[in-house]
Amino acid sequence: MRRFVLCSVLGFGLCANTYAALPEIEAAVMNKDYAHVRELALSVIKNSNNKKQRTEAQYYYGLSQLRLGQYDHSRLAFQSVMDAHPSQDIYDKAALGQIEGYYMAGLYTDAFMAASQLLKNSPYSSFLSLIYLKMAGTDLKLMRWEDASKYLNKIVTEFPQSPEAPLAKQLLEEKQYFAVQVGAFLDKGRAMTLIDELKTSEPYAYIVETSGPDNHKYYRVRVGQMSSLKDAQALKKRLDRLGYPTLIYP
Repeated sequence: MRRFVLCSVLGFGLCANTYAALPEIEAAVMNKDYAHVRELALSVIKNSNNKKQRTEAQYYYGLSQLRLGQYDHSRLAFQSVMDAHPSQDIYDKAALGQIEGYYMAGLYTDAFMAASQLLKNSPYSSFLSLIYLKMAGTDLKLMRWEDASKYLNKIVTEFPQSPEAPLAKQLLEEKQYFAVQVGAFLDKGRAMTLIDELKTSEPYAYIVETSGPDNHKYYRVRVGQMSSLKDAQALKKRLDRLGYPTLIYP
């Protein structure tokens, strides 16, 4: 009945498209088809007269821009969601997206400040363990090892069943230095093949064995053990030029 009334007000064609779009967006997110997510989200933002639907679509638009590497655009989209005064969960998800947008752009101080503000605004968030992980991640990049350990320990002790707990445990066990990760494999043989390939240009490549949230063992191929983030960033650029998918760790 509610859908029929809304269709009468908005016009059936518009209503049908709007109602169909959000499930379509969610399906595209599941398929990691972020270009399609962006297209569908923009359609809802432009065509829907329902503020709640537009806000949700704006969140998905921000998510698509984040995954497509458009970090500035993603942060603006997430800020628009937060400014719309949505439900607390949607606000928190948008704030977390904004934090990741800063983090992925290498703006670690901004990411930490945004995470601290979210923690202040939403101290009982449904995503509290993830907020702690974001704060720990930025502290690690800023070489604030003790502060990072504090947040990682909070995850392990207060949220032992959370998806973030295995990664928190792993980070607590890691030595305090920077490395560049160039691959993660379930098959140790593939990791060893990559090590052999890297030795022609990067002699200090090695494997770190870790357990994922799915309890599978992963063989992570990393290069270097550096005390400086600047040195890790220079190594990352060099490996990028060689065509490797890279990630500075931690």
